[in-house]
Amino acid sequence: MAFQKVTREKSKLRLALAGPSGAGKTLSALLLAYGITNDWSKIALIDTEHGRAKFYANRSDFGTGEFLYQEMSAPYSPNKYIAMVKEGAEAVGEDGVVIVDSFSHAWNNSGGVLEIKEKIEGGNNKKSFSAWAEAGKIQNNLVNSVLSTNCHTIVTMRTKMAYAIEQNENGKNVPVKLGLEPVQRENTEYEFDIVLNIARNHIASASKDTTFLDSWSGIITSELGKSLKEWLDDGVEPEVCEDCKKKILPTRTKTIQEIVEGSVKTYGKKMCWACVMNEFKRRKELADSGTEDVSGSVGEKGT
Repeated sequence: MAFQKVTREKSKLRLALAGPSGAGKTLSALLLAYGITNDWSKIALIDTEHGRAKFYANRSDFGTGEFLYQEMSAPYSPNKYIAMVKEGAEAVGEDGVVIVDSFSHAWNNSGGVLEIKEKIEGGNNKKSFSAWAEAGKIQNNLVNSVLSTNCHTIVTMRTKMAYAIEQNENGKNVPVKLGLEPVQRENTEYEFDIVLNIARNHIASASKDTTFLDSWSGIITSELGKSLKEWLDDGVEPEVCEDCKKKILPTRTKTIQEIVEGSVKTYGKKMCWACVMNEFKRRKELADSGTEDVSGSVGEKGT
């Protein structure tokens, strides 16, 4: 087949959320999914966390509704994951979202790939590298099956602290923290289009992105999901701040459109929220010093 000119096409979201316990992975996944669907009935969540996701149903404080739900219990075999993701995709349709919460159990929990590798190695008297070869095929089939689902897919992954042994200034070998590492096969995050790492303070940052998030960081909201959906569906290029040249992203209380319209009306140019706040503070300082009057009001005191 000859090479042809490529064009962007409508695509599905393949996103991973990684973080420690209490970071807010489940809620973040639900909010992103709602931003994509605008319909709670088009969200199917697979829960390996002993029913914890039920706590987020119909929460007025979080703005959540009734989503589709199924609990997965041990053994957490790859085949069980594949079957449940397929069932969830059929339930929500191609415009819906399947959430796998969490994907880590398929790796290191009962019935997961690590246990499968041990059984292959012990039961057949195989060497470790031969057992890994077989278990690796099972892992690859799991990842490929989940990511080829005909709907949007969000998975959560637990994280652990990664360490390395390095020499200090005294020549002694000491453990050094390298950062948080997802509990899954090494490099699994490379298979996703977007990977957002969530800290314990609920602030997320993009460690991998093929869309428009760049070096984005902030609290995940449904507005972020909505923006991603528009980009995936229509190839809509995001608005860019005329000051810092970064992409304009929503805040917890304002949409991208509201930020753009407000900044143009107040300051005569498209600005991201951080630059809007900086400009407001700059003009206020000038006004307080009697140098210049404050022009306009941003109408919000924080992100």
